[in-house]
Amino acid sequence: MSPDLAKIIDEKKFMWDGDLYDSQSQASGAAQSYQAEGFEAQVEEEDGKFLVYTRRVVKEVVATTQ
Repeated sequence: MSPDLAKIIDEKKFMWDGDLYDSQSQASGAAQSYQAEGFEAQVEEEDGKFLVYTRRVVKEVVATTQ
């Protein structure tokens, strides 16, 4: 199995978290943890495994000068 590293869902780019979950409840728990940290999260099933894709919108850009 070679999941996509990035996926477009509802016209938004999500990145795979890199883990394969055996059950939907495990994946949903991980997704809830990401959501608590400010991420959007989606659970997808592929080949009997569950994958979590996340994204976070940049709300503030900090510019530094040297």
